Amino acid sequence: MPRSKSAKLSQPLFSEPIFNEGVPSADPTQFKTPVTDDKLYTSELQKLLVKDVVSFDPATNKPGDVFSLATAWGSHGAEIIQSIQTAKAINFHMIGDSGASATRTFPSMIKVSDAVTSDFHTSAAASRPSFLFHLGDIVYNFGESLYYYDQFYEPFRNYPAPIFAVPGNHDSFVVPNTPRGSEPLTTFARNFCNQSIVVTQEAGSLHRTAMTQPGVYFTLDAPYVRIIGLFSNSLEDPGVISSETDTKGKKKWPTVPDYQLDFLTAQLQNIKTSNYAGAVILAVHHPPFSYSPPTGPTGGGKHTGNSVMLGQIDAICKTVGVYPHAFISGHAHNYQRYTRSVNFGGKKFTVPFIVCGDSGHNVNPLVNPHFGKAAPEPGDKVDVGYLDVNPAVQSTGLILNRHDQKDSGYLRVTANATQLVITFNPVSRTGAAAASPDTVTVNLANHTAA
Repeated sequence: MPRSKSAKLSQPLFSEPIFNEGVPSADPTQFKTPVTDDKLYTSELQKLLVKDVVSFDPATNKPGDVFSLATAWGSHGAEIIQSIQTAKAINFHMIGDSGASATRTFPSMIKVSDAVTSDFHTSAAASRPSFLFHLGDIVYNFGESLYYYDQFYEPFRNYPAPIFAVPGNHDSFVVPNTPRGSEPLTTFARNFCNQSIVVTQEAGSLHRTAMTQPGVYFTLDAPYVRIIGLFSNSLEDPGVISSETDTKGKKKWPTVPDYQLDFLTAQLQNIKTSNYAGAVILAVHHPPFSYSPPTGPTGGGKHTGNSVMLGQIDAICKTVGVYPHAFISGHAHNYQRYTRSVNFGGKKFTVPFIVCGDSGHNVNPLVNPHFGKAAPEPGDKVDVGYLDVNPAVQSTGLILNRHDQKDSGYLRVTANATQLVITFNPVSRTGAAAASPDTVTVNLANHTAA
């Protein structure tokens, strides 16, 4: 007999993590619980979306600790790690902004979840993905418990591997009059940062157990790669990872704790001290760069880049002397890939900055329409150095290499001892032919992207 969606479990149901249903089932064709948040978007709420931030608890481990892939796999961890080491490479998926908030976008959500699930099942053993990392905005509109089943558990019911996540703004913004204990981050933590291997009330009759990440920010450690995940808070824009205290001690966002600054410092210091040779990815929901034209009657798309957040990250990287091999974000509902050139520690690095925020929720143009007319679409291989505002490291160039404002899609990432390969796989939303995949390869030793 299926469990009630409202059932609450006081004790762990399993001693072993469960990731899928075992027997594939047919796709749903509609929501079980239709999203009814549109009525909340009043002018008053719109004002709160650009000024209300949220506090959060510190991670349960120490700032320099990592969360291992082996731990997430439970008793199969040693087997999974051995298979990766035998293949001499790790493969995994990354997606962002997957939740459907309306009936019209429900099919796109299912198409992307089906695409990553199919990719898992059809891959040869040596190239099979070991996990999926979600870049945030899992559940729209405001991370409510009652929507987790339709927007997360049901779409990924047949994905047989761990799904890690950092919260997006829609997973953390608190709507006025939300009952205490029902805040979105509380629900997120129950499903991704649980201290026990349980099936949560949000999973309904399905069997995927909650993840046991140490917090809303954490570092995932796996063979050949470390992913440093940051929580960029609940604003529509900009991304916020700290209180942003100025030189006079005044805090711009006093509600936001500074845990993540110490965390990022400790993580980079560990990489430096241990001479870590694998790929280092920084994952955060709000993108450091998002396209807007240099001049003209229109601005950029729905979401902007975040120079202050990037400045804080860059400053810590500069102080420690370690820079990530790639930055990967969501939030802007399209695909964008940039290459940023920096002089760092006397060396010339070229670093991919990737936005993958089109994994089911919606796809928006990079430039908003103007007076009902479609805005000119930016080209590829375009110099956009003007987006790199007041860099905290010596930046020598920023190029928009490739974009896609038509398709949904997901990232497939491969890391080995020498390279990090990131491929965007478009998924057609309409049935028309999707764009061709886009791939960037990073040489780990000399920190250059091609």
